[in-house]
Amino acid sequence: MCQSIAARLAALADPGYADFQRRLMPTVPPETVVGVRMPQLRKLAKSLRGTEEAAAFLAALPHETYEENNLHGLLIGEERDYSRAVEALERFLPYVDNWATCDLLHPKAFDRRPEALPGQLERWIGSGRTYTVRFGLGMLMSLYLDEAFQPAYLELAASVRSEEYYVNMMIAWYFATALAKQYAAALPYLEENRLGLWVHNKTIQKAVESYRITPEQKAYLRTLRRRG
Repeated sequence: MCQSIAARLAALADPGYADFQRRLMPTVPPETVVGVRMPQLRKLAKSLRGTEEAAAFLAALPHETYEENNLHGLLIGEERDYSRAVEALERFLPYVDNWATCDLLHPKAFDRRPEALPGQLERWIGSGRTYTVRFGLGMLMSLYLDEAFQPAYLELAASVRSEEYYVNMMIAWYFATALAKQYAAALPYLEENRLGLWVHNKTIQKAVESYRITPEQKAYLRTLRRRG
């Protein structure tokens, strides 16, 4: 059955798009990129949802291609049961090897913000695995900066120290978004130099590029840039 899915992905392949994708993802072996566009992958995931074929595919790790990993992530995204979503992610996250696959992961079960989710995100953020950490931070950003926000979540994100570019970029993205949504709570992390130098300055860069930050706020943020 997994061979059938691989054949369907191959039939959707666009060599030109594959070349474009390879340039965006230096961490992915280029020979594993087939070149299937995301709308087609999403359509395939919806058609497979809940089938025996999908179950067999989800059990068949590791996959051979970038698109198979993306399809796997999209199938997890269709999961509405919290426990099953966490279980599926625990199996899959160790195989995620790029920012794009990582960032498409968003189980529908998480949108209800189950009581256990913040603790689970904290465990993933503390895992030390690049894309598991990035995933946890991304969920913290997308789910817990609005009505479910708590100041402790800022501290959790700020506590991450990494040499990995894709982790540090997500921390900066998180804090830039926090400045747009929870400005008063997030600002002290810059004023008090509580972030690493690169993350600090990248946060400011992303914030001043955002249309959600006011001109007055942007002017002040620029004064907080740090020198190495």
